[in-house]
Amino acid sequence: MTGSVVGQTAVGRTVASAMHTFPKTCGRATTVGRARELFGKPKVHALLLVEDGLLHAVVERPDLAGLADAAPAAPAGRLAGRTVGPSADLATTWELMARDGRRRLAVVDDDGRLLGLLCLKRSGRGFCSDEGIRARELERAGLERPTDRR
Repeated sequence: MTGSVVGQTAVGRTVASAMHTFPKTCGRATTVGRARELFGKPKVHALLLVEDGLLHAVVERPDLAGLADAAPAAPAGRLAGRTVGPSADLATTWELMARDGRRRLAVVDDDGRLLGLLCLKRSGRGFCSDEGIRARELERAGLERPTDRR
């Protein structure tokens, strides 16, 4: 991405104000084979490996290269550079994500508990919201959107 895409709506806000609060997670024992299956879905950019609420690893597709399907996926992932705290400045975080070409950051507290996921939209011009994600899930399920009911 070239130039700044950070919107004025990010100024003065924290990551917590823009994170998705019900990210899909996998267990810490997830295998490389299962991870590859999950990465078969185009919207899956990162796997959050969680046990008892603690985030143990964030796994991305390239992490799995050359690994056997039966191997555990967790050792292939990492937390460094893939997590952010909820009180981090949203505008700064957005700039860093754009610079690094990163679309997902796990949001964790000081104890490593998963709080949410910061999901940069494909356009790079904003973040996925809980409401937007729920609406897409309803559409995929063939159900009406809550706002369509009269």
